[in-house]
Amino acid sequence: MSSEGLNVTDIKDRGLAPTVVANEQAVGEAMLHELLLTAKNKSGDINIALLGGRGAQQLHRVLGELACGTEHDALFARLNVFTQDALAPMTMQNRLSFVRDFERILGPAFFAKIKSFTPMQTDSEDLEASLIAYLTKLEALGGLDIFFIGHGPEANDASHLAYIKPFSGAQAHHLAGIIPISNSILEHHISKFKAGGSEVSEEDERECRDAQFILTLGPATILKAKKIVQSIVDADTAPAKVATYQKVLNSKLSEHKEIAEAQLNANPGLWVRLHANVKSYILPNLGVQNN
Repeated sequence: MSSEGLNVTDIKDRGLAPTVVANEQAVGEAMLHELLLTAKNKSGDINIALLGGRGAQQLHRVLGELACGTEHDALFARLNVFTQDALAPMTMQNRLSFVRDFERILGPAFFAKIKSFTPMQTDSEDLEASLIAYLTKLEALGGLDIFFIGHGPEANDASHLAYIKPFSGAQAHHLAGIIPISNSILEHHISKFKAGGSEVSEEDERECRDAQFILTLGPATILKAKKIVQSIVDADTAPAKVATYQKVLNSKLSEHKEIAEAQLNANPGLWVRLHANVKSYILPNLGVQNN
């Protein structure tokens, strides 16, 4: 699922300058600040892709609290909210679905006040057609103003963004993809939901472990977003992130197209280094110092 006009030769390595904050509450406040800043600097709708799991749960709690009042109703009324990845096939009611986790933390008032909510349909008989419909809506609205994103650990100190896996063949013109699932993804997904406080039944976990595919937004959607806001808060429960983030932070993409493409394929976390407007909020447990 591709977009013309994007390739690695058009994009240079812009590096990565993370901001270390004290705790998860501070990460949530920083993410909220980025949303409010976007709302201040543009008119009309605001299109965002929510981050699942631990990375943005503090933001979601704050948004849920604000939605119970009226001060930010004008902001909520402008929000078109998209999910960024999913496991499939899986019923939409499964508590290991990002949709259920968003509902649990953001709360009914948030969903009642936003302009639209568009999840990836994981129970469709035609996953590809459903994903194309999702992308068509996103493109018609003008793409993402903010791509809230995390950082997933992989073997050999590699990492994934959304669920763009190492060696999945994702390229700069790919808007989204459907890729085979792996045991490592399932274990990471289930463990981070449990660590975040989700109450998961045996039936939910069994269905999740039977999932066969990952639906994920691709590099083109990331690169076309007006701003990337990355948050990494769970190095204590996913300690591999210490090494994998350091590798993304300290790597340099080659100026040679073929070599750069191989680097990105082996370590998709590097895609953030190509974006001109990235905010990466992290905790001290990643072992990184502020510049």
